[in-house]
Amino acid sequence: MEFKDKTLTCRECGVNFVFTAGEQGFYQEKGLLNEPQRCPACRAVRRRERSGAAPREMHPVVCAECGTSTTVPFLPRNDRPVYCSSCYDKVRLAGNVG
Repeated sequence: MEFKDKTLTCRECGVNFVFTAGEQGFYQEKGLLNEPQRCPACRAVRRRERSGAAPREMHPVVCAECGTSTTVPFLPRNDRPVYCSSCYDKVRLAGNVG
């Protein structure tokens, strides 16, 4: 079965995120029937909360590619572009992130 990337909306923060074809294949391989309801960042926060770990400090940024407001778990530097998770995946796959 061939999968195509899907754009979903996080029920926690409301941001759009891409459920990639690769992730869909992984879900099928593991027998998971439902699509993710939360973006990767909200899923990570939820996992940390369940494990009892302290929450990560998040910093608000504007994506250099699409202009969407998002948060990142690091303090951005002015000399490097910062991307939302969807744009980062696209830029990374294109080989433009080092």
